Amino acid sequence: MSNPDRPPLIFSAFVMNTTSHIYQGTWRHPDARNLEHNSLEYWVELAKLLEAGTFDLIFFADVVGLYGDYRGDYRKYVETGLQIPANDPAVIASALAYATEHLGIAFTSAVVQEHPFSFARKISTLDHASGGRIAWNVVTSYLKNAFANFGYDDIVAHDARYDWADEYLDVAYKLWEGSWDEGALVQDKAGLHADFDKVHKIHHLGRNYKVEGPHLVAPSPQRTPLIFQAGSSPRGQQFAARHAEGIFVSSPTPEVARQQIEATRQLAAAHGRSPEDLKFLAGLSFVVGSTEEEARRRAADLDENWIDWDGHLAHFAGSLGIDLGHHDLDAPVGEINVETVQGIIRGLERAHPGRPLVVRDLARFMASANRIVGTPEQIADRLAEWRDAGVDGVNVMNVVRPGDYEEFIEHVTPVLQRRGLQRTEYAEGTLRRKLFGTDRLNDRHPAARYRGAFNGPRSWPEAADPRAVEAAPVGR
Repeated sequence: MSNPDRPPLIFSAFVMNTTSHIYQGTWRHPDARNLEHNSLEYWVELAKLLEAGTFDLIFFADVVGLYGDYRGDYRKYVETGLQIPANDPAVIASALAYATEHLGIAFTSAVVQEHPFSFARKISTLDHASGGRIAWNVVTSYLKNAFANFGYDDIVAHDARYDWADEYLDVAYKLWEGSWDEGALVQDKAGLHADFDKVHKIHHLGRNYKVEGPHLVAPSPQRTPLIFQAGSSPRGQQFAARHAEGIFVSSPTPEVARQQIEATRQLAAAHGRSPEDLKFLAGLSFVVGSTEEEARRRAADLDENWIDWDGHLAHFAGSLGIDLGHHDLDAPVGEINVETVQGIIRGLERAHPGRPLVVRDLARFMASANRIVGTPEQIADRLAEWRDAGVDGVNVMNVVRPGDYEEFIEHVTPVLQRRGLQRTEYAEGTLRRKLFGTDRLNDRHPAARYRGAFNGPRSWPEAADPRAVEAAPVGR
């Protein structure tokens, strides 16, 4: 039984400005329009559809490099369109904002790909243009090719990437929260445009960045965009607990999600935040049918005829940084002697006892773990279980785009709304106000310490030589 006291779930459409995102090969489906991803009109239509269906967000994943080699090179990615080509989602964000009124617009950006000063300026510009509906998914990137694309000799070590991201956010917070005081922008036509005493240089001097400031954009409706993160390692969870407002979880069951959520909320409290400062979104996909039998038949058709399981395995293996392409898809998984995949194999064997696992099962089980198949009523029942486990929302993955969202909105949304599981109308205001009840970050967030922090000397600290910035984590 669903808890009626919990608020409606947050619904986010998980997309990528590419042909093939999560479920590889399905761009070939006759109902898929994935090949139109270069078209701005295509994305505008999808954004309008999602807003009509009271989705809270359109959320863009992104990469700035290829996954690890598969069968020794990147041929598989190119030939199957596996996240290549991939367009920059931030470029089209303002158009989506112009075409909608309430829909939140989130996009992914890795700290390796852009200097924090220019990124902070871009975010503030988009937040102004959207009326405060921008969110940023912070990623450190784990793709060796991504680092090579930005001049690095090798990938930065795992924990060092999060140290780097901490400083990156520190620079951005200083610009967004501390560079302009409240009331600094006067715009009095009698002559005063802004109060000099309320606009500050930040003089950031750190291991990776030297930034003088001030921020060139006046405070936007949210100042700092809504922050998303998906760290799952111990260091990543600490980073998310400190910085994030929205956290993505990938869990096979609601109970596993509950454990992850409770642990992360405790970490947030250790960082001086309230456990309620975080919203957790589970990544799920849906196959809808008017009957359970129809839904299962449709799922079987996708599995047998449209999903490229070899491509799916390439994506999965590339995410782990290993090459599974030299293994036959029907070979027993016991033949795989790669340490990084052994834990996954053991977990799958425990979850599916009594049958020998083969290599293609690695891809199949990873895909089915996040899939709900059934009638709208059955899907609503399952989502109620996820909400009762502590999940605050759903990152809705698609197999066929935009058809999966059209079906969900037409058939599932009305059932969810009747049960109080999905909102029926939008609240006014910024994205943060819609989700948290306030336009700005609360005082418990680490960014808040920079409010009013730069009212002192307007120069580099005397104790620091502005030319003596330490080297970046790795050489370029």
